[in-house]
Amino acid sequence: MPELDIHVVDDDAAVLDACGFLLESLDYRPTLWSDPRIFLEQAELDKPGIVLTDWNMPWLNGQQLQQALIQRESPLALIVMTAFGDVPLAVDMLQQGAVDFLEKPVSLHRLQSALNTATKQTLDNYAQWQSKQRFKLLSAKEQAIAAYLVKGYTNKHMADELNVAVRTIEVHRANLMQKMQADSLADLLRQLMLLGIE
Repeated sequence: MPELDIHVVDDDAAVLDACGFLLESLDYRPTLWSDPRIFLEQAELDKPGIVLTDWNMPWLNGQQLQQALIQRESPLALIVMTAFGDVPLAVDMLQQGAVDFLEKPVSLHRLQSALNTATKQTLDNYAQWQSKQRFKLLSAKEQAIAAYLVKGYTNKHMADELNVAVRTIEVHRANLMQKMQADSLADLLRQLMLLGIE
């Protein structure tokens, strides 16, 4: 499992320090950010990790931070903290992919539970992000073959559709497996379906 980056984003220095201390007591090594804009500029957003953020911040609130991460297709999992329990806001952020919405002060048990869920989510997000990056490197023919594979086409059927020899399909299919780093046809199909390839 890759080392997970844990980011705490909060404009309140006391809360930032308290969260850092709490996370260190759970054997995490968090990076603390007092400004969400600097976090977005300087953090590695394309790695698996967890963002524990305050909702109510100047410059950029938690929901805007979430939207910025979504726009960047970041695999980071988001946990939101707030001193104000706003149910419609919580529902909206959870529907957009936030792992949890924690009310301050955050209990150790609740935080650990959210971190466990976030760890699984970020690793799943990262695997999908990697598949997406690999898919972008495929040739147009390999992408077409990927779509045919998801539809259940045989090599012969693909060759007929693309007006090429079966051997050409076999070569493209082997390249597709290698570029997608798929261990088996089932693994390749799983990756393609997670990407929404039809």
